Amino acid sequence: MKEVPTLAHGHKVKRYTGLKDWLTTVDHKKIGILYLLSGGFFFLVGGLEALLIRIQLWKPLNDFVAAHTFNELLTMHGTTMIFLAAMPIIFALMNAIVPLQIGARDVAFPFVNAIGFWTFFAGGVLLNVSWFAGGAPDAGWTAYAPLSTATYSSTHGLDYYVIGLQIAGIGTLVGGINFLATIINMRAPGMSFMRMPMFTWSAFITSALILFAFPALTVGLVAMMFDRVFSGNFFEPTNGGNAVLWEHIFWIFGHPEVYILILPAFGVISEVISTFSRKRLFGYSSMVFATVLIGFLGFMVWAHHMFTTGLGPVANALFSIATMLIAVPTGIKIFNWLFTMWGGSIRFTTANLFAVGFVPTFVMGGVTGVMLAAAPADFQYHDSYFVVAHFHYVIVGGLIMGLFAGLYYWWPKMFGRMLNEGLGKLSFWTFFIGFHLTFFVQHFLGLMGMPRRVWTYLDGMGFNNLNMISTVGAFMMGLGTIVFLINIVVTTAKPRHASNDPWEDGRTLEWSIPSPAPEYNFAQTPLVRGYDAFWKEKMEGKKEMVPAEPLGPIHMPSPSSLPLFMSIGLFIAGLGFMYAKGDYGTGAWAWILNHHIIAMLGLAITLACMFLRSVFDDHGFHIETDEILGDKGVKG
Repeated sequence: MKEVPTLAHGHKVKRYTGLKDWLTTVDHKKIGILYLLSGGFFFLVGGLEALLIRIQLWKPLNDFVAAHTFNELLTMHGTTMIFLAAMPIIFALMNAIVPLQIGARDVAFPFVNAIGFWTFFAGGVLLNVSWFAGGAPDAGWTAYAPLSTATYSSTHGLDYYVIGLQIAGIGTLVGGINFLATIINMRAPGMSFMRMPMFTWSAFITSALILFAFPALTVGLVAMMFDRVFSGNFFEPTNGGNAVLWEHIFWIFGHPEVYILILPAFGVISEVISTFSRKRLFGYSSMVFATVLIGFLGFMVWAHHMFTTGLGPVANALFSIATMLIAVPTGIKIFNWLFTMWGGSIRFTTANLFAVGFVPTFVMGGVTGVMLAAAPADFQYHDSYFVVAHFHYVIVGGLIMGLFAGLYYWWPKMFGRMLNEGLGKLSFWTFFIGFHLTFFVQHFLGLMGMPRRVWTYLDGMGFNNLNMISTVGAFMMGLGTIVFLINIVVTTAKPRHASNDPWEDGRTLEWSIPSPAPEYNFAQTPLVRGYDAFWKEKMEGKKEMVPAEPLGPIHMPSPSSLPLFMSIGLFIAGLGFMYAKGDYGTGAWAWILNHHIIAMLGLAITLACMFLRSVFDDHGFHIETDEILGDKGVKG
């Protein structure tokens, strides 16, 4: 590790290398890679939990895992995949690509960006520590009361869920605010809102949804924490609480969360299909308004998860109609992708295979969603494997395939290397076929009466063969993921030789700069003269963007270890609050546990970091012109 001092405003500022660089970085590209690594790790953990679930269900009356372990696996699989795998991989792509697409040198608040990552990571680690500390949460990923109250879940598992998700949620919330500020304030000259790429638009709407949806989850988790840790009575029916209140709070967050997950995938698909069809995205304006409308309607449909709770026919009818309305802007997007491909010069790269495979798969998930939107029919489908199949068609067949498309598409821009296309196509077909084998048959399991979240089932009910097929498909998906990991290892061993525009048909600004992007992204801020800004310049015979400013020194923010230590403080505080609710007897250690001393220590660390950030100025440093000119691919 070496420290390179750089003069900035008369101050010596250190630029680190090695591990210390990654632990202190505030560079959006490196933070994107950190999100990708941690999200990928949690994706493998969640996938392993899914395989254990499918092994347990592959035959009737199986005893591969105990019933309580199955409940823990089920809860942690859903929680891990949604909050700790899908969300960070979305943030990985947003961090890596959005500033490049809008011609910015970084996000609006680089320091806050680092806080966002480290708090997410601390919350995710805390949640998974529960496996080794007396039992994981076991009330389902939705943590419905009263299953999640102290009466029915007396171990610390749900405490880890409540506090871990609160800490991770801080990271998501500040990340969303950061991207809103970035996209509103830091677009390159000439990039109006209606010239922004669709992925940037989807990141913008997603960030707005995060801003309004995550506080609802935070309120619910705080109330549940008071119930569990401080003996409150918000959701405990025996003490006058209301269990259905938790459902309202959770789904007011939970349904916008579905669109927080899927809208970035929509943005990826728009970019990939347009690039590999060599055509401008069909109906750009309608795609933008459809994205906005999906985000708006997403807040108006939460009670379709609660048709069977007794809200009454009027409420059920209103939420049923609102749910069906979302099919309209979604349908607009589907047809626009099809019309983009129509007549295009299509190249079936791995990225485009995932994108094209996404379209019919997501349509299938959408059709079952409209079926579930009909309240009378939902009384039959509710809590059956039909709902499991629908949800996974939308999230795995939609979101995960969209993320795979985005990773294959932007991998050279993030790492300077092209993933192997042969291994990529093997990964796609294995994953795609395995996915449909796994979840298509689950529709029929649900229609035949198999409830969701059951540990086992009796022989002779007609479930045997379909469950066996589903388990085989799950292992094929696992195999496809392993091939993807092999692809990464094989690619990483090769030198970085990706060009600025390795696909040769890049349309947006990120393809106008070297791969991977230099620390400052753009040596000169580009001038945007139309939609598909880089494509427009290429069509006029230019190989690079027209600069909007003269070449000069570039001001950069300093690295900082404070975000890491703030998250460590929150991690310690979370553990402290969790274990301060019992009577640990007498003695010094028991006194510390009984009096929240560990929690106070953790909060003190976090507050001290906040104080240090407040009183010491971050002057940053300048990258001088000669260093910029010396970088590969930058001309004077």
